Amino acid sequence: MNPTSANIDVLELTVAQIQTAFDSGAMTSEALTSAYLERIAQVNPRYNAIIFMNPQALDDARAIDRRRASGAPLGPLAGIPVVVKDTMDMVGFPTTGGWSLLCSLAGGIDLLPGTDSPVVARMRAAGCVILGKTNVPVLSATGSHANDSWAGPTLNAVDPAFMPGGSSAGTATAVAASLAVLGLAEETGGSIQNPASAQALVGIKPTFALVPNAGVMPLAGSTRDVVGPIARCVRDAALALDVLAGYSEEDPKTVAAVGMKPRGGYTAGLREDALQGQRLGLYGPGWRNRALSAETELLYKRAQSELEARGAVVVADPFAGTGFASLGRPAPGSDHFDARGMESLPHDMQKYLERLGPAAALKSWNEFVAATQAEDPFSPTGVLTYMSSLPNFEASLKDPSAPPVTAAFFALRETYLAIFEDVMEQHSLDGLVFPQLRDALPPREGPETLHETTVCEINIAGLPGVTVPAGYYESGSPFNLIFVGRRWSEPALLAMAYDYETATGHRRSPTLRL
Repeated sequence: MNPTSANIDVLELTVAQIQTAFDSGAMTSEALTSAYLERIAQVNPRYNAIIFMNPQALDDARAIDRRRASGAPLGPLAGIPVVVKDTMDMVGFPTTGGWSLLCSLAGGIDLLPGTDSPVVARMRAAGCVILGKTNVPVLSATGSHANDSWAGPTLNAVDPAFMPGGSSAGTATAVAASLAVLGLAEETGGSIQNPASAQALVGIKPTFALVPNAGVMPLAGSTRDVVGPIARCVRDAALALDVLAGYSEEDPKTVAAVGMKPRGGYTAGLREDALQGQRLGLYGPGWRNRALSAETELLYKRAQSELEARGAVVVADPFAGTGFASLGRPAPGSDHFDARGMESLPHDMQKYLERLGPAAALKSWNEFVAATQAEDPFSPTGVLTYMSSLPNFEASLKDPSAPPVTAAFFALRETYLAIFEDVMEQHSLDGLVFPQLRDALPPREGPETLHETTVCEINIAGLPGVTVPAGYYESGSPFNLIFVGRRWSEPALLAMAYDYETATGHRRSPTLRL
């Protein structure tokens, strides 16, 4: 048999299905990659998810096929086509941050890394075929869309009229539209959760410091930023986390992850009875004083019934009376976005630029500021204007080479965690389960933003969350749940999400509008 791309329908393919086809000889990575490239050529011009294609993708796929033919040991992601968020350094490609000033194609300066970021290097080492890099808004500054990117807006695969979620908009659309099997995303404040939920996908926002984020253009690299996968099913996301998680010499904070990965990997605990007996806290004003819409309440009630049918016990508003909701301090002009911790940006960007290597066009924060002064992001009209009001931000601006002053932020994290742990202990909770969005998606065009439930509480606290499709609004807007738990509880969260996913099967393949 001679597999060709013409025999392959890539729509909604999972890693398990692909590996079965590889093992039987019904499919090669080269043929599969060709099929994805053909779909990208057809779909991407309309949806604008991928902004740089990897010309080596077919060569990489052929190399995996040769290794497979020789009997070399290969992991489950070997030969799997994936995409990578623009902000992650990848040799041979500029890291643009969605900004015209950092892209030669748009008249700016290219930031070309000398080495891959650790997460990209790990995906390569796992044998993934990287198809390309995906679109983001300018400096990843919004969790709602990518409308202001130099490459143009990314559309939501579920419905182009809806916001796609940000800042990992391109990754979510690429995965939702079956332009790749899975993709890498990154979050400071909702940028994994939001696009995954906006496009009926599984997203893993990992515990802070579980996955290295060196070599990823930062917003709060030393305090909040995390890298995680977006996929169409829980098992594929878990397989990607197996590759991404763990200590990296390039990112000293990941020493905290030593010993925290589960034996056998994150897929080892996936089972269809994981919700049996689990006690799950529900969303309420004790967590955040922002109401759910009437339709969200109805969908959430249905989800609660589905969870109880799987044997779970739900606990109403366990944070009531704890003071948890009063900890948030929304940035000026935002619905609930709390930017604290992002005062580390100048220092984190300095370190990021230094890592690019001696041939980089910009090597320091001061050079970065000089090259981009035409569009000062911190000005009253800039995309990061809210940072100007952060405590200690001015100090970081004055000396980005010095460690940022973040004692107040980590004291805040400690307060969040103390209340969180007390609530989990008092109510014997195994996790929380919330609607990730408080209402249906707003239109892509317009002044509105996504209204979520867990940004920035779990970003500041450093807690993990796993989103999973849980239905649709009457408008067709996706409705996702998010499972939240203690630090390092990804195995339990993934198991519960897997049980719910397999029992309900809410996700449906989007009908693209070409």
